Amino acid sequence: QVHVVESGGGIVQAGGSLRLSCAASGNIYDIPSVGWYRQGPGKQRELVANIVAVDITTYADSVKGRFTISRDGKNTVSLQMNDLQPEDTAVYYCTVDAYGFPPAWGQGTQVTVSS
Repeated sequence: QVHVVESGGGIVQAGGSLRLSCAASGNIYDIPSVGWYRQGPGKQRELVANIVAVDITTYADSVKGRFTISRDGKNTVSLQMNDLQPEDTAVYYCTVDAYGFPPAWGQGTQVTVSS
């Protein structure tokens, strides 16, 4: 079983930055893919960014140029968020696709951007 924990959320003013971290634990051999999703108030959950292998990344159009996903270690992925805007307010979730396990989700971390 894979356990996923997100951290780094908080309250920030528009134009500010936050760095989210996603840590996976368990009997993990390899993690080919990690994704960050978010769900804003009254909205559906949407993909924000994804990283495959070491550095194959994809981003939602709304965050391109502002957010950066990267691997910090074997089982840790971060999401650097710059120039945050009120529309970025959401609960951010990390999903880990570890080799040999079904995709695992964390409980989420709240990001609130004030105008």
